[in-house]
Amino acid sequence: MQSSSFRNQNRIIRITEVMAMTGLSRSGIYAAIAEGTFPAQLKLSVRSSGWKESEVIAWRDKRPRGSQSGC
Repeated sequence: MQSSSFRNQNRIIRITEVMAMTGLSRSGIYAAIAEGTFPAQLKLSVRSSGWKESEVIAWRDKRPRGSQSGC
């Protein structure tokens, strides 16, 4: 059986959870992706995408405290 920490590292999260975790707006997330400063989304289906939770957490942890920009 897999440990819960292993499962969480591989969890795929959707845009609403990414916004809640980062404090960025939807357009801010996509702008940061275009600038290369935010992890790119994974295509899950034709009309669905998500992000690796571990990558979003790593991005958030590297970001200076109090920063509101996606850069």
